[in-house]
Amino acid sequence: MRHRIAVVGGGPAGLTFARVLHRHDHPVTVLERDPAPDARPPGGTLDLHVKLGQLALDKAGLLAEFQALSRPEGQAMRILDTDGTVLRDWQPRPDDRANPEIDRGQLRDLLLGPLDVQWGRGVTEVVPGTRDGVLVRFADGRQETFDLVVGADGAWSRVRPAVSSATPHYTGVTLVETSLDDVDTRHPDLARLIGDGSVAVYGVNRALVAQRNSGGHVKVYAQFRAPLDGHTNLDRRAGLDVADVETDVEADVETVRSRLLALFDGWAAPVLDLLRHGTAFVHRPLHVLPVSHTWTHVPGVTLLGDAAHLMPPLGAGANLAMLEGAELAESVAAARGPEDLDEAVRAFEEQMWARAGRWAKITTAGLERLVSPDPTEAIALFDEVQPS
Repeated sequence: MRHRIAVVGGGPAGLTFARVLHRHDHPVTVLERDPAPDARPPGGTLDLHVKLGQLALDKAGLLAEFQALSRPEGQAMRILDTDGTVLRDWQPRPDDRANPEIDRGQLRDLLLGPLDVQWGRGVTEVVPGTRDGVLVRFADGRQETFDLVVGADGAWSRVRPAVSSATPHYTGVTLVETSLDDVDTRHPDLARLIGDGSVAVYGVNRALVAQRNSGGHVKVYAQFRAPLDGHTNLDRRAGLDVADVETDVEADVETVRSRLLALFDGWAAPVLDLLRHGTAFVHRPLHVLPVSHTWTHVPGVTLLGDAAHLMPPLGAGANLAMLEGAELAESVAAARGPEDLDEAVRAFEEQMWARAGRWAKITTAGLERLVSPDPTEAIALFDEVQPS
């Protein structure tokens, strides 16, 4: 039986789900609110773990293509003191494929492949239990029904309210993201500082992390503890009065840059150059769902990834989302009738909740240690994960 399946969201979770279903010759409707794949910047690089993201790609038949695109050297990690002293400098072995990096845009294009995505289809509401199935309402006023609707639409999911009243809450930590382009040519000293992978500097309740992407592109993340409201003065650690979108207005960029430099005043000049040479700045307050987020099973609707278990961005979220998408797709493809489909989804949710709950605890504790009053906690955490 070919069930009417829709997945809302064209990120790693939704596309992995759809790609594995496609491999099993099962039709699936992919609904994405963005008008095109390149409608907005795809974000930074991802490290895909052997037993999580890479396993999902194997289930999709894409592991060899991923290995050709990925950057094992991107696993390198260097940690500096605020005065520029090198505290840790870990380099992967040439054959280390545990967590190779891949740009989000490259991963998206790899997963898209032959999929027929309906771009510009913003979902406003999902209503389970109608006579014809699960009703999906769209921003353009249209509506459709499906046997199963999978919410893979991220932190502020429009599908989540159909199964859960939970909403993300602020962690107390804010990220401000900026970028460096053509770093090897334009900023060779910073290129050497960053190396092939990432460099991180930890101070009291703040951190700077720079991560190399492909093509000489570098993402820089300023991290600090600040109230969510009252973004008026970085010197008082109150945050940033910038929008949640990139800005091309030079005055705004320079205002944000000066406030960030004030926040990290006294740090080594080469470290601060990561901010001095940044282009646009994007404000990203970190939100999470409750650590053990579950819901009473609702026939015909389920969630994947950040929609189900939004957690701090410490390398687990996309990996979990992709594996969940692959596992759910395999279960859906094997289900014969409506009862089989519902039981498959119910069993999937139980498995997802247990695994995601463990990772949510790990990443929540990790964020507390990485942006901490005691910077040595960040070093200790690194040593536990990757001994020097």
